[in-house]
Amino acid sequence: MRLEIDVFSSSISFNEQDVRNKTVVVVDVLRACSTMQTALENGAAGIIPLAENDDAGRYTRYLDAGSVLLCGEKDGKKVEGYQLGNSPLEFTREVVSGKTILLKTSNGTRAITRSSSAARVLVGSFLNLSAVVDMLKSDNDGDILLICSGWNSRLSIEDMLCAGAITHRLFDRKLPDDAADGVKVAFGLYEKFGAEIPALLRECNHAKRLRELGYEEDIDYCGRVDLFASVPRMHEGVLSIR
Repeated sequence: MRLEIDVFSSSISFNEQDVRNKTVVVVDVLRACSTMQTALENGAAGIIPLAENDDAGRYTRYLDAGSVLLCGEKDGKKVEGYQLGNSPLEFTREVVSGKTILLKTSNGTRAITRSSSAARVLVGSFLNLSAVVDMLKSDNDGDILLICSGWNSRLSIEDMLCAGAITHRLFDRKLPDDAADGVKVAFGLYEKFGAEIPALLRECNHAKRLRELGYEEDIDYCGRVDLFASVPRMHEGVLSIR
């Protein structure tokens, strides 16, 4: 079956009609999707992505306080009063196992919540690259949209590189002549830099911001390929791998 694929460059570069009834893969390498993947692998019961900080109140009223962790960042920094920020290395098994995580990030959770009209919403990163590709190949009957979360409405090269890796594998390393422009950009980026993922991540704009905030280890961690073999999926507003 011929796969119909497109790539969007930021969390606001698409509208509801673009994603309606399609399979969406949200990509936020540094760091939201890497953090979600890690939290779920470490036993979190589920993750509720929030569009705005104020949305947390809608859930905390109905959830047992002892079973919930309020987490998130603004401009890369942990939100004051939240229990965790957006560093995947904070989401250890000891901290998150059995917990429901309310997560608000600057870009990744916004992209996920804006994709609510999609037929299916998946979370992708380098950490689960092969698992995402395998799922799209084996269990897809419609169009695929890869949404790069970006940074403050702008393109982030690390997200486009990850989207390029996905398209490169889905098309068996051969770009179709009629590929969408977004696919051509992502595919070409991966062809040029795919062998240098850790190096490219260390030099991208967002990595420099994170380094200044003291998150050097996050950058190397998020560049690890195929650390996990699951794909977080959205069901009734909650992301899980079960």
